[in-house]
Amino acid sequence: MTSTSAESVATPVIPPVLAEVVRSGFVEGRHRGSLVLLAADGSVELAMGDVTAPVFPRSANKPMQAAAVLRAGLELSGERLALAAASHSGEGFHRDLVQKMLAEHGLTAADLQCPPDLPLDAVEAETYLAAGAVRDRVTMNCSGKHAAMLAVCDLNGWPADSYLDPRHPLQQLVLKVVEEAAGERVAAVGTDGCGAPLMAISLTGLARAFRHFVLAPEGTAERRVADAMRAHPEYVAGTRRPDTWLMREIPGALSKMGAEAVQAFALPDGRALAFKVDDGGIRALGPVLARVLSLAGVEGDVLARVGSAPLLGGAVEVGGIRAAF
Repeated sequence: MTSTSAESVATPVIPPVLAEVVRSGFVEGRHRGSLVLLAADGSVELAMGDVTAPVFPRSANKPMQAAAVLRAGLELSGERLALAAASHSGEGFHRDLVQKMLAEHGLTAADLQCPPDLPLDAVEAETYLAAGAVRDRVTMNCSGKHAAMLAVCDLNGWPADSYLDPRHPLQQLVLKVVEEAAGERVAAVGTDGCGAPLMAISLTGLARAFRHFVLAPEGTAERRVADAMRAHPEYVAGTRRPDTWLMREIPGALSKMGAEAVQAFALPDGRALAFKVDDGGIRALGPVLARVLSLAGVEGDVLARVGSAPLLGGAVEVGGIRAAF
């Protein structure tokens, strides 16, 4: 029989509670996760949980993907560039601009390799379905990114049928941009919900990347993406989305959420943050984000709006999700 010393057994790290679910004064659930806040000089001001382990940032990687498209030579600006970095709500103005972007490069919706979907925004989805519309590739929240990727392939003579292959020249450039912005190597490459390659970095690396984008010199691909997103946030998200509210109401803010409850954010002075809720509970994003922004010294009515996550009982508010730190 062999014995195992206590020192040789790895103790599981239990992530801290970032948010509590409170119903009728009773805590009925908890959302755990990890969070990092960087000071203006880039040093770590607050760290909760493991902020150095790799995570999939999901759509919080989209600014890096858009910057790669610019580096590859595609001329995009304004709303088009914001839409290339978007997880759009599928509202009419989003769908119209995706169609225009495709037509401008001789492409159609059939060329997109993102899956057909309904509008990401629940209100818009009801209107969309009531009009008799069905799932469509243009409506999928990543269609702007895919349209830009296809356009840059056409520009460079790269194969369009394999533009989502991690070995494709475009995706290799995306990987390079992610590593440069994050200041670390990509730990793993997976497949995102839209079918695009997904690069894993740490939460600290993700916060550094957003800091890099807001501090980049004017005219660089990174700064052009950040400026377009901040000037046209409704194209990055939608009219009823927190990323839009934050970039509209906090001067110079850059904000992007990702699936599975990931959030990245940066201020123009270099303060930046990133966090992930382990269970993927999107409902916890707003309360956690509002709390850490408050700790970072951000003020304004928008924090209450973003942080509001009520729970209903019989169509009456009986509780809510609240930050636990």
